[in-house]
Amino acid sequence: MILLTGHWDKDGNLVIETSQEYPDSTSKTELDALAYRDLPDEHKQDGWACSFLVDDHSRAVQEAHERYVREVGENSPKTIDNVWGVLVDE
Repeated sequence: MILLTGHWDKDGNLVIETSQEYPDSTSKTELDALAYRDLPDEHKQDGWACSFLVDDHSRAVQEAHERYVREVGENSPKTIDNVWGVLVDE
């Protein structure tokens, strides 16, 4: 399981700041505590976290983009992966 944490920026983009791997059996309560701990103070209000039952970071980021960000259009929001330095816009 991959836990991604990040925040929403002023333009509506999802900015992913951390990616951690945990056993699939990790409880939701534990994941919530871990996610909140990883958020910097300046992003506690606009923070975002989600876990994905996948084996690697790139698949988790792609699922996050498809589930929470993807919109059709030229000026649609993006997923900015600061962990690997990648912009996901499709």
